[in-house]
Amino acid sequence: MIRGFFRLIGLLLLTGGFIFLVYDGARSVADSTLQLTRLGEFWNDVHQSSQNAFRLWVEQSAPAAWDGVRLLLAQPTFAVLGILGLLLMLLFRPRKPLIGYARD
Repeated sequence: MIRGFFRLIGLLLLTGGFIFLVYDGARSVADSTLQLTRLGEFWNDVHQSSQNAFRLWVEQSAPAAWDGVRLLLAQPTFAVLGILGLLLMLLFRPRKPLIGYARD
């Protein structure tokens, strides 16, 4: 049951990545330049105070980790969501049935 839940979350993240890919593509075509929505910008648009609170929490608990988080927030949203979705889909995929053995 947990495996199915995480696969569902992975599928939703993959869908979100595809939506952002189409959104960025449409903006790029309309503007005639490459337009990418960064993860930090998207998070800021959704809920700015939570991003600031997360930053303070990371800086207090592990100051060196903020550089890695800042690097992740600078990446395109479609890439981050797509990679996370693919990882969840692959990590929680159904087990292959054993050939020649009976499962009891």
